[in-house]
Amino acid sequence: MNPSRIILIVIAILGIIVLGSSAYTVRETEVVILTQFGRQIGTPVTESGLHWKLPFIQSVNRIEKRLLEWDGPVSEMPTEDKTYISVEAFARWRIHDPAIYFVSLRDERSAQSRLDDIIGSEIRIAVARHELIEIVRSDKARKMVDAVDKDFAGKAAELPKILRGRREIERDILKEAAPKVKSLGIELLDVRLKRVNYNTQVVERIHQRMISERLQIAQGYRSKGEGEALRITGKRDRDLREIESTAYRKVQEIQGAADAEATRIYAEAFNKSPQAVEFYGFVKTMETYKKILLGETSIVLSTDGDLFRLLKSAKPVAAETAPSSPIPARAAAPAAAPIAPVVP
Repeated sequence: MNPSRIILIVIAILGIIVLGSSAYTVRETEVVILTQFGRQIGTPVTESGLHWKLPFIQSVNRIEKRLLEWDGPVSEMPTEDKTYISVEAFARWRIHDPAIYFVSLRDERSAQSRLDDIIGSEIRIAVARHELIEIVRSDKARKMVDAVDKDFAGKAAELPKILRGRREIERDILKEAAPKVKSLGIELLDVRLKRVNYNTQVVERIHQRMISERLQIAQGYRSKGEGEALRITGKRDRDLREIESTAYRKVQEIQGAADAEATRIYAEAFNKSPQAVEFYGFVKTMETYKKILLGETSIVLSTDGDLFRLLKSAKPVAAETAPSSPIPARAAAPAAAPIAPVVP
C-alpha cells in the first residue's frame, strides 16, 4: 500500500475523531454547560441544535429543563400533642439557574440529597408545631356526613374543630423551603404530604378507640330500636284494649237490647189475663227456690213474706211418702227482715 495513502487515511480518521469531539447537540428538554478542566466556560447553552466546542479539553454537562420529582423517605416524627407518626412526602421542582445549580450541586443526585435535608427538616418543624388532627384533615370546613345520627353517636359523630388544616401546612412548608433551595439554583414548585400513618406502637390503641366508638354508635342504634319497639308494642296494646272495650260495650248494648225485647215479649205474653200473671209469678218463684235452696244453703225467711207464701200454702205429704231428708230451710222469728217479692 502506498505510504501517502496510509497517511491520508490516518489523517481522515483523526479528523473524524476531532470533529466528533468538537460537535455536540442540545435537546429541547435540557441545558448544556461547557467546562474546561473542571471550570465552567461561558454561559449555559439553552438553544437546541448542533453546537461546537474545543475537542478533548472541553466537556459537555447536560442539565434538565423539565420538572423533576422528589420523593422523600418515610420519616417518624412527633406532633404537637406528642403523637408519633410516619410521614411520607413528595415535591416537584426544576432547575431555575443552571449556572448556580451546576456550581453548587453539579448533578441531580446531589440535588436530591440536599432536598432531603431541606424539605425533610421543614416538614419536621411543621408537624411538630401542629396537632395530629390538623395534619390529617385537609380542610377545616369539612363536615360530618348526614348518615350518622348525632343524637346518640355522641362525640363519635363530631369532627374536632381545626384551625388550619393540611393544605395550609403544606403551603407553610413550601414557603419556608423555597428560599433555601433558591440559593442552589432550584425553584421549588410544590410540596405535598403523600401519606400519614400512626406509629406501630400506637396503632393497636387507635384501633381499640375506633372499635369503642363504633360500639357506642351501634349501642345507640340498638337503644333507638328498642325504644321504637316499646312504642309500637304500647300502641298495639292500647289499640287492642280500645277494640276490646268497644266490642264489649257493643256486646252489652246488644244483650241489653235483647233482654229488654225479651222482657217486653214476656210482659205482653203474661199480662194478657190474671191467670197468666199468676202463673208467671209462680214460675219465677220456683226459679228463685231452685237458685237459693241448695244442699248447703241456710236461709232465714219471714212468715209474712211473699217468698214464703207458697211454702205456707203447701199441703203436708203422708209420712210414708215423705222424703228421707227435709227441705233444708228453717223458719225463724218474725222479727227477721222480709224478702221482697218477685215481680214479673
